Amino acid sequence: MTAETSQTLDRGLRVLKLLADTDHGLTVTELSNKLGVNRTVVYRLLATLEQHALVRRDLGGRARVGLGVLRLGRQVHPLVREAALPALRALAEDIGATAHLTLVDGTEALAVAVVEPTWTDYHVAYRAGFRHPLDRGAAGRAILAARQPGPADAPGYTLTHGELEAGASGAAAPLIGVTGVEGSVGVVMLADSVPERVGPRVVDAAREVADALR
Repeated sequence: MTAETSQTLDRGLRVLKLLADTDHGLTVTELSNKLGVNRTVVYRLLATLEQHALVRRDLGGRARVGLGVLRLGRQVHPLVREAALPALRALAEDIGATAHLTLVDGTEALAVAVVEPTWTDYHVAYRAGFRHPLDRGAAGRAILAARQPGPADAPGYTLTHGELEAGASGAAAPLIGVTGVEGSVGVVMLADSVPERVGPRVVDAAREVADALR
């Protein structure tokens, strides 16, 4: 802690992070031990966070993340989309295919930003807000692949064909090293297969987006 920071706010944020990392919640005693402060301080922190719906306590007294966090989370997508657009535009124009940024939303993949190329005669119509299972389509499969890293010589991107739309192929690479954001950058095109240069180009674009979000 420095003179410019708030100890109380710091502790409150640490409470939220601890609760976000557990599925079963934490008791006041558990939080007290993890934070290294007495139970009275924890009670006050929880009461304040509860007033803002950022924390809730069940009948057993275990604290969990509250629904108010979801309202804050909704504001993340516009910020992420704005940061990703330059890299997506460059990718779409370079490849001549629809580029997209996809984030995890529960058990689904959610397209939060889409850029279509300006110079092609035709391209795949792909809209922001489109959802699909994580285990279908290049965008979702790239995210799942990042959860279980493969060998060091793995290409770093995922290719699919016809999984979301007949006749369409996709390539996607996961966002790496962005705290709190799980997603991928990719392209979708009307083709029987993805040209060889597209995979590495998508990896570069994903790296650019990740750098913009750090």
